[in-house]
Amino acid sequence: MQLSTLLLAVVVSPAACQLDKWAKAAGLKYFGTAVDNPSLNNQGYMKIARDKDEFGQITPANGQKWSNTESSQGRFGYGSGDAIASVAKQTGQLLRCHTLVWYNQLPSWVSSNYNKDQMQRIITTHIQNVAGHYKGQCYAWDVVNEAFEDDGKFRQSAMYRAMGVDYITHSFKIASQTDPGAKLYYNDFNIERCCNAKINATIAMIKTVKAAGAPVDGIGMQGHSRVGKSPSKKELMDTMARFSELVSEVAYTEVDIRHTKLPTSAADREQQAKDYLDVVGACLETPKCYSWIPGQYPGEGEACLFDKSFNKKPAYTSIISLLQSAATAGIRSATPIPASVVARTVTVATTLATATAA
Repeated sequence: MQLSTLLLAVVVSPAACQLDKWAKAAGLKYFGTAVDNPSLNNQGYMKIARDKDEFGQITPANGQKWSNTESSQGRFGYGSGDAIASVAKQTGQLLRCHTLVWYNQLPSWVSSNYNKDQMQRIITTHIQNVAGHYKGQCYAWDVVNEAFEDDGKFRQSAMYRAMGVDYITHSFKIASQTDPGAKLYYNDFNIERCCNAKINATIAMIKTVKAAGAPVDGIGMQGHSRVGKSPSKKELMDTMARFSELVSEVAYTEVDIRHTKLPTSAADREQQAKDYLDVVGACLETPKCYSWIPGQYPGEGEACLFDKSFNKKPAYTSIISLLQSAATAGIRSATPIPASVVARTVTVATTLATATAA
């Protein structure tokens, strides 16, 4: 039975609006969110983010990145990351950790010119310390983030210049040795709509890395898109089918669907709801599936499931209806499959104005 035909039969009550609760009932592993440190002091925001029936998983948006954990070589600090991790520990939410090796938010000392051996030692030390600090706490790690340009060519990061693709292989090997219990992901944007050069390059890279003996458990698709221009459910499912041939999990790690003009109309908000349904629907219908808005798009925004006053938008209600339909119809098997969807809780205008896309 198609999910679209089931949706009409569901009436959503306010008490029933709990994303993670219904995601799990539909057979997903969790429905989660990302939280940045400035939001910890926002009571309205945190009331939603800490509700484990609403979000069963939490990700530190920036606190675990290189610039926040090893700003000076060999000197490690975990205050920002620990602040978010402690929320997960208090609430019983899963912690999804982000990110170990990324070309952006990189301290200047890492961007210097190093030879292969020097960079390998730098990466080893960083991962052993950071992943070691959080060992046993993370359901998953985004080990390497955004290694490609949109044309499918490797991004000329300091790590790639020194080591070539070996920096990715090495990063996954060290992460696996350091925290063998964590799921290890490659994470990128514009790899959702089947099938472009970046998707093809990602597939080739994963094959190369795994052939070299490095474990890669999952591929994270960030899912940043625009209302009315998002990939269709079929395009999303076609991509996940290709990725699923290589890894045991696929995830939407940073889903946001932003409006390109503000203020928005009722029709705009309904279209946004439809676009979100395609993402969640594609995940529900992909056995291996698991979703986060960049902070600064001038003139664009309102990309998330809650408005700036933390009111639930039509997209939220539509997703709840879809999850309830899937749970009632048994779209997935009764045994939970490794699958989830992650979405931001609030709008760009109120909480993400200074955040960096990840």
